[in-house]
Amino acid sequence: MSQHVLNSSQLNAEAKNILAGDRVLLSGTVYTARDAAHKRLIELLDSNNVLPFEIHGASIYYAGPTPTPEGLPIGSCGPTTSGRMDVFSPRLLDLGLSCMIGKGERNEEVCEAIARNKAVYLCAIGGAGALAAKCIESCEIIAFEDLGCESIKKLCFKDFPLICAIDCNGGNVFNGLKSN
Repeated sequence: MSQHVLNSSQLNAEAKNILAGDRVLLSGTVYTARDAAHKRLIELLDSNNVLPFEIHGASIYYAGPTPTPEGLPIGSCGPTTSGRMDVFSPRLLDLGLSCMIGKGERNEEVCEAIARNKAVYLCAIGGAGALAAKCIESCEIIAFEDLGCESIKKLCFKDFPLICAIDCNGGNVFNGLKSN
């Protein structure tokens, strides 16, 4: 197991070097999106509209931050269960999404799309939203403000601690790490 210190813009190029079980300290731009936001992203794609951010090379964190306390960039910001986004993820991966961050297992179709697109799935520590928020330097709502905590936000991470759960070589911590 290795440790990688990366900027989110390096994930496309570095995904092949990140193996299931590796630790990652991630900095850079990451977008939040949960169930409702994913549904709207797919609706935008279905109607040939432009997405609110460039999906190619992007990283999505499955989180719905709590309200921002005065003087802080964000409230508690822990991961949500990733499986709820499985129905949407293969399409976004095929459009160039390079990284998904959440917690829990993914279905076989998502695992295949991760490998096919040389992407990566990283897990954040569940139940530690207040600690995770300490690694977020800024937060800006960029789409679907009416969704409240589930709006899409542009975050700036600084050394956000993650574990690679599914790598682009078929390695999967939920299946004993075996890579192809």
